[in-house]
Amino acid sequence: MLIPNVPAVISCTELHTDGIRNAIPTHVEIKGDTRSFAPEVQMLLEERMRTISEAICAMHGATCQFSYTHEFAPTVNWQQCVDVAVTAAINVVGAEKVDGNVAQMMISEDFGAFLQKIPGCFIFLGNGDSSDAQGNTPLHNACYDFNDEILLTGAEYLPRSSEPVCRRSDIDWPDSRMPSGQVF
Repeated sequence: MLIPNVPAVISCTELHTDGIRNAIPTHVEIKGDTRSFAPEVQMLLEERMRTISEAICAMHGATCQFSYTHEFAPTVNWQQCVDVAVTAAINVVGAEKVDGNVAQMMISEDFGAFLQKIPGCFIFLGNGDSSDAQGNTPLHNACYDFNDEILLTGAEYLPRSSEPVCRRSDIDWPDSRMPSGQVF
């Protein structure tokens, strides 16, 4: 069943054929990416994409090999860690530069898998300058250029955000996953 108020994204990012400009190809490969915050929506996306792909091919006397992999977990922050992260950011850069109420984003990060196991918070440090088009280049882009000026801000932010989190009693820390004798 489709869940209308739960967001999902389907991106077609690659299209390869064995054809040429003026001849119909015999083989077409389409690749892409899907994103959602809900596992049941991911399953629905896979099911519907398979059904539609097979039906379109059948209408044209073709066949398809459909492959769908579940590679990335959605990046969903732990609220207790968000509270600490916002406070730390305000202490470092000031309240006027901190947005503690950012809507969920369909980003694809390995960090999502980490957040499924360990309490945490994915933040944007402010690496780009919104008034500069070059400064707004996304991270996963060939034109991206790291802003070295943000290093000191990050170096000050990290200890201010991690120390209070380690002292919180309302976070269910998975002690069994911590190496013996390791102190944070």
